[in-house]
Amino acid sequence: MADSTKRDRPYHHGRLREAVLEAAIAEIEAVGTSELSMREVARRAGVSHAAPAHHFGDKAGIFTAIATRGFELLAEETGGLVPGGLVHAAAGYVRFALNHRAHFEVMFRPDLYRPDDPDLIAARDASFDVLYRAVQDGLSPEQIGELLPTSVAAWSALHGFATLFLYGNLEPRLGSIEPLEAFLVDVAHGMVILGEIISRQAGQGPTAADGRPG
Repeated sequence: MADSTKRDRPYHHGRLREAVLEAAIAEIEAVGTSELSMREVARRAGVSHAAPAHHFGDKAGIFTAIATRGFELLAEETGGLVPGGLVHAAAGYVRFALNHRAHFEVMFRPDLYRPDDPDLIAARDASFDVLYRAVQDGLSPEQIGELLPTSVAAWSALHGFATLFLYGNLEPRLGSIEPLEAFLVDVAHGMVILGEIISRQAGQGPTAADGRPG
């Protein structure tokens, strides 16, 4: 009589690759990227120890597939929000990070995966294009030359906020961030004030007290 456990394994009905990726995502959520084990991924997926390596080669291959899918999901989940304005696309970025923690942890760690993988490059560029479009739509004609630095500023702020909140650094201080769009508008206003502070301080001369730059 056939072994029912082996008969029911995911790879017996054509889902080996998906099963391994799902198991890897669950493992990252449980122990993080640094502790990911090919053997444990195989156990979670219910496949042989050799199966993940057969399809992905090594951990870098698994991370590459996860990052690629993450960028695809990010583009899908934020692309439709661009017509609503930058704040809606920005909120979509933060929500993606909170709802897809394992993908988010891998996507921006090129040391983990193969950054020259063609599928990954295409997915990453498509997701970044969403941000560029959202920023571009908000620029006036005379500001269009500032598209790249403004996009980098927006990405830096959003990614930093999402990371801080994801790891529990902000929640004890902020409590709820819903409605998220309204909260991000407040953060943007705070960044404008911060820019004014930095500009003023950068223009200060030596202090009267010790002669050092202020």
